[in-house]
Amino acid sequence: MEHSALVAGQPVSRRILVVDDEVTIAESVAARLQAEGFTVDIAHDGPAAVAAVEAVEPDLVVLDVMLPGFDGLEVCRRIQAGRGVPVLMLTARTDETDQLIGLGVGADDYLTKPFSMRVLAARVHALLRRMDRAADRDDAAIVVGDLRIDLDQRRVWRGDLEAQLTPLEFELLARLARRPRVVLARERLLEEVWDWADAAGTRAVDSHIKALRRKLGADLIRTVHGVGYALEAR
Repeated sequence: MEHSALVAGQPVSRRILVVDDEVTIAESVAARLQAEGFTVDIAHDGPAAVAAVEAVEPDLVVLDVMLPGFDGLEVCRRIQAGRGVPVLMLTARTDETDQLIGLGVGADDYLTKPFSMRVLAARVHALLRRMDRAADRDDAAIVVGDLRIDLDQRRVWRGDLEAQLTPLEFELLARLARRPRVVLARERLLEEVWDWADAAGTRAVDSHIKALRRKLGADLIRTVHGVGYALEAR
């Protein structure tokens, strides 16, 4: 169920959990990530994945959608309801609705099978760089109207109510809150928050904006059609 490895002679500062019921794919992904210098654990079903997140506290999860026990969407819901961890979702489905559902339950990014191992490694590094940048920030809090963001503790309140955000939802909100009422283009948000630029990825931005509105109020973020979004907290 679980497998760990360390690249010989190299210090490992990041741990990644790979979740896929296809053993060949899981081992191939693990081998590539080990070659990139990561420690890797493997789980092959939904319950094992949730248990592994609690046991090893990975820095990132590479998560297949189709799993026995319960599927990757349910895995994502459960782990994001707990400690919260960046999730790169793998899917054999090409339907855009399925991809948006994955993003809607807390996945930070997705790849459609078959995928390039080089692209997967690049996406993993990009997600981790984003988390590193968040940890290195000097400012401790952002306050815009009734919205308060504690950057050190990674907590968010609107008024007296605290919202539970995924890591990527938090980063997206913080990026908008740093420039309140300024319209930020979808492409710019994709590049600055996800750390990669791809016009197709703007759907990911839209999906996470919807999640923020659901958790913090529909009036929080204004859509400028054809351009992007602006934070309008009062």
